[in-house]
Order: sequence, then structure tokens, then C-alpha cells
Amino acid sequence: MNKKARHLPVISDRVPKPQGPYSPGVVLDRLIFVAGQAAIDPATGKLAGTDIETQTEQTLRNIAAILEAAGSGLQYVVRCGVFLADMNEFPRMNAVYARMFGDNRPARTTVQAVLPRPDLRVEIDAIAYVP
Repeated sequence: MNKKARHLPVISDRVPKPQGPYSPGVVLDRLIFVAGQAAIDPATGKLAGTDIETQTEQTLRNIAAILEAAGSGLQYVVRCGVFLADMNEFPRMNAVYARMFGDNRPARTTVQAVLPRPDLRVEIDAIAYVP
């Protein structure tokens, strides 16, 4: 008998509400696909700060909350996509990213992009697994 794979949305009141028809995260077997996250504070619904450091930290906290709701964490991230409004901010984003991930070094792509809001400095998506 073939076992049909199912994907399920990650639901948590600890993450910002999606601004469109998508899930913040989707679980397929032991994989977790996290949609692009920004620096929205889930408690207030407002942008966490205006600088790249504050926004990167809040964005990764949002990703961590989604992963934790799915039974995982930042230490199990295997890939990230980082989208920066200004590539000149890369070193400052990278310092926060390195601190937040600790010893884990996911595969990563970083590009400059037009983000969905003019006040956003960074958006990050991720793929992780449930240990």
C-alpha cells in the first residue's frame, strides 16, 4: 500500500498573521518549509524596528517560533533565503544571523530585492527538519 504524503500548515499564535493566502510554515513528513518572514512583532502586529540588526533578529525569532510550533528549531535549519533591501547592510545582517544560528550554518542564498513594504530591510525564508 502506498502511503500518501500530506502537508499540514503550521499554526501558532506566536507568529505574525499572514498578510495573504499562505501559511507561515508547512510541514511535509519531517520537513518544514517556512514562508518568507519579516520583522513584524506578533504581539503588536507592528514592525519591530527600523535598523537591519533589529529587523534581522525579529525575523529570525519569528522563524524560530514557527519551527518550534512544528517541533523543530533554528538548530535544524538546513537552508535559508535572505532578501535584503540594501546589500550594503549585508555585514550587519550577517553578524546577527551568525549570532542567532550559533554553530548551525545552513546553506544560504542572499540577494538584494524589492521587499513588500518600503520600511522592511530584510525578509528570510527557511527549510528545516523535525529531529
